[in-house]
Amino acid sequence: MAIEVSIPTILRTYTDGAKAVTGEGTTLGELFQDLETRHTGIRERIVDESKGGELRRFVNVYLNDEDVRFLDGITTKLTDGDNVTILPAVAGGSK
Repeated sequence: MAIEVSIPTILRTYTDGAKAVTGEGTTLGELFQDLETRHTGIRERIVDESKGGELRRFVNVYLNDEDVRFLDGITTKLTDGDNVTILPAVAGGSK
């Protein structure tokens, strides 16, 4: 089962500069664990183990353009051909 994952610029140091990588897994959590086997260090930038393996607060993850926080979060089910996009949250300053 191949899942395409779009990697934001800030995480591309873990993927040797690749804008997109493929991974496998039946859930988002399994996918991130699979990515970690080939791109060491990427999982800890996405998943907060101190919070029971939840997504980090300032990382947004989309499955086929749907925010996974409104689905099942890290336990969201995946199917072959899905597209996952990882985006760092952007915070603005005050004027």
